[in-house]
Amino acid sequence: MRRPHTRITILGSGTCVPSLARSACAVLVETGEAKILLDVGPGTMHRLLKAGLRVFEISHLFLSHFHPDHTGELVSFLFANKYPEKVLRSGPLTLVAGKGIHTFFNGLRAVYGEWIELPSPFFDILSMDTAGANSIQFQGIRVDSMPVDHRPESLAYRITGVDGRSVVYSGDTDMSENLINLARNADVLICEAALPDALKTPGHLTPSLAGSIAARAGVKQLVLTHFYPECDRADMLGQCRKTYDGPVALAKDLMRL
Repeated sequence: MRRPHTRITILGSGTCVPSLARSACAVLVETGEAKILLDVGPGTMHRLLKAGLRVFEISHLFLSHFHPDHTGELVSFLFANKYPEKVLRSGPLTLVAGKGIHTFFNGLRAVYGEWIELPSPFFDILSMDTAGANSIQFQGIRVDSMPVDHRPESLAYRITGVDGRSVVYSGDTDMSENLINLARNADVLICEAALPDALKTPGHLTPSLAGSIAARAGVKQLVLTHFYPECDRADMLGQCRKTYDGPVALAKDLMRL
């Protein structure tokens, strides 16, 4: 029997800047029985509905770091999972993030209390080491992580699905040897390119830098994402082509791969 393909949906390709076209950061990866959410920026739940999924179906939520454009809908997401109480999710939700996730969540719980508390065994929090490589496995899926250069808790993730295909999500990062190593020979690299080359800012990549990472890692396809408004007025593809000659896509909300 042929195993199902891993499917990727870009839920949010934007930033903290409000946009009707681009929600903040979120990516959905479906592989086997797992439905994995990478980041949960504002607008994620509406995009999930547009993609045909309910919040109850998400099995794992991986946070790249704690900035609001990557976590801003976490409270609403957890609150939504409490309704309707008699038909609560059929399986557990696992929240995964870097060092400090328990402190971060406890701060939210100090404000919202029971409104974001899912009963055991429906909710679990897993803290990943930010000092080096990590790996977890579930349902025939492997998720590897490496720290990247943005925040102390920042992690990039590599998901190897039940079909053996791999997708890497950079989160926010500056130029990173760890990201190159994590993305080695990946099928898809979803990489931030927050601003055009001429507007490079610390802690973020540009199209040519993202292209350089993809080229050095030997990835099969590069998807640029996390676009500030300045990106819509720049030749992002042309700038990426300075360093990478493989397949490139510019992320759009609800794009599927």
